[in-house]
Amino acid sequence: MSKFVRGTIILLLAGLVTRVLGFINRIVIARLIGEEGVGLYMMAFPTLILVVTVTQLGLPVAISKHVAEAEAKGDYAKIKKILVVSLATTISLSLVFTPALIMLAPLLSNILFTDSRVLLPLLAITPIIPIVAVSSVIRGYFQGRQNMKPAAVSQVLEQLMRITLIAVVTRAFLPYGIEYAAAAAMVSSVIGELISLVYLLTSFKLKKKFRLRKNFFQFVQSGKSTFRELMGIGLPTLGSRLIGSISWFFEPIVVSHSLALAGVAAVTATKQYGALTGFALPLLLLPSFITFSLSTALVPAISEAHSKNNGKLIEHRLQQSLRFSLMTGGLSVVVLYVLAEPLMMVMYGSGSGAQFIKLMAPFFIFYYYQGPLQATLQALNLARAAMINSLIGNIAKTAVIFLLASQPSFGIKGAALGIIMGTVLVTILHFATVLKRISFTFHIREYVKVFIAIVMSGWAGFWMWGRLGTEGPLTVKVMAAAAVIVILYTMTVVMLGLIKKDEINRIPWIGKPLSRWAFR
Repeated sequence: MSKFVRGTIILLLAGLVTRVLGFINRIVIARLIGEEGVGLYMMAFPTLILVVTVTQLGLPVAISKHVAEAEAKGDYAKIKKILVVSLATTISLSLVFTPALIMLAPLLSNILFTDSRVLLPLLAITPIIPIVAVSSVIRGYFQGRQNMKPAAVSQVLEQLMRITLIAVVTRAFLPYGIEYAAAAAMVSSVIGELISLVYLLTSFKLKKKFRLRKNFFQFVQSGKSTFRELMGIGLPTLGSRLIGSISWFFEPIVVSHSLALAGVAAVTATKQYGALTGFALPLLLLPSFITFSLSTALVPAISEAHSKNNGKLIEHRLQQSLRFSLMTGGLSVVVLYVLAEPLMMVMYGSGSGAQFIKLMAPFFIFYYYQGPLQATLQALNLARAAMINSLIGNIAKTAVIFLLASQPSFGIKGAALGIIMGTVLVTILHFATVLKRISFTFHIREYVKVFIAIVMSGWAGFWMWGRLGTEGPLTVKVMAAAAVIVILYTMTVVMLGLIKKDEINRIPWIGKPLSRWAFR
């Protein structure tokens, strides 16, 4: 089994566990603090992501790429220099931005946001910045060596710690007000990230092939060329992510002010934004752990193939990733569209957000397709092109949100339509850019087969849900309908040959018997 396949499987398993644990977190938060508290949480979070993005300088992707290339040559001195320069850069930036965010938090909450209660959650999450700065460098190192296990285990540990703390801490602060409960949820995230970092540092110390602290500052002083190499990938990647982070930072601001123009009160706007971004979007983003895992493993794999001028392997890896993203994304679209409202009731005890899932799910197949394309652009030194594509998409998204959400006839649905617009546009632009750079065969029959699987399993899901009636526990009925959809969809994609026999054979335990159903 290749490093790429093994690394992808490890990340997929960890991503699945992490997403399940993350949903448990979200369900607990939603049931404790409701739409209003989730709205406050989600308004503060984009500000943190913006600061963390600037602090990282796009280094995780650059580290992964350059470490993969250096290890292929056995140059461990270069790997050490990459780590030293990256750590010195991110730690220095975090020491600047952490106090800056603390000082600016009152200004942000009182002027930019329409709800001043965002202040406490914003202050509570700030200490996570230096923790993420260091952990992102260590994760990039392990990903560059195509050793995905430490990053995967650290993600699971982080979520387990959050679950352990979040219910107790949030419930303890709830009597003081919704904003205190939302801040307590943020504190749980900080502690979870800290435990994750401790594990990563321990794994690094046990597995490293050099002493990092030896001559640390000498390596920093002699690392100008290494810094320039890292920035060659890091800055365009930063630009791309910064565009997304700035867009996300302004999103709650634009939404809240647009809804105010439409005549929606501040508290109601906070609830509506919480239903969209705290209830609906997490469900829509659930399959993204698959595309994220593929993308993370794809950067070093394609970088290694690109350094050897192996064009066939580059196309093969990309085709594998896109086909898998298409299949898993198609299944997600069917389950979410058919069971939107009952899923929301089971998870959050509220139907709020179901309308957004129905509206957005069919278009989110583009989002699941986007990750591998962006990873390929980064690995092929086209991060600048990815940045420009993201800029165009996010400008379009923000413009559509403002134009539609400010109209009473659209309201919060205008924000959902803006998110759809941005997602579809960026994916199309990424795909067009990849086609210009590499030889790529577009297999139309595979897309037709996925469409057939979607239609058949969707029809079966609606039929099953209608047959279940109104009696019995809702959770059991949702699980039964979802099981019918998943089983029929899986059987269809296997029988249509979308998953190859040799790929099925690699699945532990069930691979060989399942491969008998595949045509090729």
